[in-house]
Amino acid sequence: MNKPSSIPVIKELVLIGGGHSHLSVLMHFAMNPVPGLRLTLITRDLHTPYSGMLPGYIAGHYSYDESHIDLRPLAQFAKARVYHSEVQDIDLENKQIICPDRPPVSYDIVSINTGSRPGTFHTPGADKFTMPVKPIDHFLSQWASLSDTLTHTTADKFHLAIVGGGAGGIEMALASQYRLQHLLKDNNRNTRILQVAIYCNTDDILPTHNKQVRKRFNRILKQRNIQVHKQHHIKEVLKDQLLSDNNTRYPADATMWITNASAPAWLAKTGLAVDAKGFIAVNDCLQSTSHEDVFAAGDIAAVLNHPREKSGVFAVRQGMPLAKNLARAIQSKPLKPFTPQKKFLGLISTGDQYAIA
Repeated sequence: MNKPSSIPVIKELVLIGGGHSHLSVLMHFAMNPVPGLRLTLITRDLHTPYSGMLPGYIAGHYSYDESHIDLRPLAQFAKARVYHSEVQDIDLENKQIICPDRPPVSYDIVSINTGSRPGTFHTPGADKFTMPVKPIDHFLSQWASLSDTLTHTTADKFHLAIVGGGAGGIEMALASQYRLQHLLKDNNRNTRILQVAIYCNTDDILPTHNKQVRKRFNRILKQRNIQVHKQHHIKEVLKDQLLSDNNTRYPADATMWITNASAPAWLAKTGLAVDAKGFIAVNDCLQSTSHEDVFAAGDIAAVLNHPREKSGVFAVRQGMPLAKNLARAIQSKPLKPFTPQKKFLGLISTGDQYAIA
């Protein structure tokens, strides 16, 4: 346990979420403590997954510990209190954070780095019958159940559907096929039981990537016998079927939902300024455009002057500028703007221990 400080608490900094940006914030305040500052981390997950390693974990290349960061020792190093809870509202007027299972948490400055979730709520049945890839801990629990179901099935075919043709959907299709085929093989089962199909509503897979990347992955998916249904908008999910907008029904014994990111529902009622998609609108200093005592980074934030796609790359890079601006805000110093890079390295894994860059 942390020893109580003899310095009186002057300012309260609360971090909501244990995302990639807040890892840097905790490290910064551990190395550069501010006298009189009390730091609190509110997190739904005590083990935060590194999103870039998720496909490798699903494929069986990494262990749970290798692909997750234990927030408790890091928080202890930063002398931060840890509340294991999920935020459901922020009272901006009274500067309090509302959690369902504890008294309100007061703040002087609050930073939000909770990530995003696939947009399931617009599609009937998606919440009930699919495996959204986020929150990752829920997904991993469903993944374990899926793996067990497949290895014990007596059916001739098991249809795994992947809804989403972006990098995440392609990686998860290849990684899950790789792992499940190995599980079937280990249990002396025919690997052809498993049928994997991808459904995307775009003209081609990987719409934000270049033509050569799309060409290579179309070839790889064909080689791996993964069907790709392009220009297919899934309008409803049933217990063991997908219904597309042309009223075609597709078999789906399990469905992974890996579509565009959406903002958590509770944000809309806080009164914070948000962009058209519901993400927190922030300026170049990662500060809310409507409330100067609120900061945000990662997928949950929309930097209005520098729109970028939702990627862990940007959350990691925002970490240190966010940390330094939080320290400046706490000490009433001028903030410094941060401009994210426009180009970044993309590594899309192919299920096995290879990737295309």
